[in-house]
Amino acid sequence: MKKILLILSLLLIFAFNSKAQDNASLPTQYQKMMEKILGNVPKVASSTATQVLDFAKSLIGVPYRYATSNPEKGFDCSGFVSYVFSNFGFKVPRSSSEFASAGVPVKLADAKVGDVLIFTGTNPRVRQIGHVGIIYSIENGDIKFIHSTSGKAHGVTVTEFNDYYKSRFMKAVSIVE
Repeated sequence: MKKILLILSLLLIFAFNSKAQDNASLPTQYQKMMEKILGNVPKVASSTATQVLDFAKSLIGVPYRYATSNPEKGFDCSGFVSYVFSNFGFKVPRSSSEFASAGVPVKLADAKVGDVLIFTGTNPRVRQIGHVGIIYSIENGDIKFIHSTSGKAHGVTVTEFNDYYKSRFMKAVSIVE
C-alpha cells in the first residue's frame, strides 16, 4: 500500500511540475498506470466507517444466538449490525427487514467498506429480507462482509460475497455518510 501511495504521489508531482503545454493532464501511459493503481486501492467510506469496522472486527468469534444483541451472550445478524452501529450513536433498526428503509440506498458497485448489505433469508427464492452484514473489505472488486451467521461459522465471522450470497443479495445501504 505504501508503494502504491508513493507511486501515485510521484505521478501527481510529475503532472503538476511538467513543463509540457498541458499541465492539467497526464500522458496516456501515466493515466493508465494511475487507473490501475486507483483500482486497487480499497474503497472506504470515512474514518467513522473505519472505526465502526474496527469495532465490528473486535467481535469476531462471538457466538450466534437468535434474537440477541448482547456480546456476552451472542448475536443474531441484525443484533450484531445494530449493536455495532449503535455504539457510534447511529439509530439503526433491530430487525433485518427494517434495514430496507434504513440509511441511504447505494448501488453495489458504489458501496464502500462500512456499508450494510441486505440479503434474503437462507432460501434465495423467497425474496424477503432475512439477513444483514457490514462490508468488511473491497479489493479488486471482491467484497467480504462481517456478520453473525447461524451457518457453519455459527457466530460473528468474515465471509466472501460469493455466488450463494450474490443469489440472496437484495440491496446495500450506507449508514455512515
